[in-house]
Amino acid sequence: MKLSDHIKPISYLKAHAAEVIRNLSAQREPMVITQNGEAKAVIQDVKSYEQTQETMALLKILALGTRQIEEGKVQPANDAVARLRNRSKKR
Repeated sequence: MKLSDHIKPISYLKAHAAEVIRNLSAQREPMVITQNGEAKAVIQDVKSYEQTQETMALLKILALGTRQIEEGKVQPANDAVARLRNRSKKR
């Protein structure tokens, strides 16, 4: 994706809103909207947005896991499984 091909002024968005929405859905690539020559917004189709949000959530989970490993907040898998088994027996 070449980002420079997807930069449009806000006047273009206003004049071609329906076309822009169709293209966003079909191409699944974001569009940068400028105002007074400066980038002000990025728009994208809903499916791409949802995929981005899911990816961000997974990256946050990975970062949390990495931080816990660095802080030594881990235990061997065998110990964790044994603790879970003991909990289920007590119920």
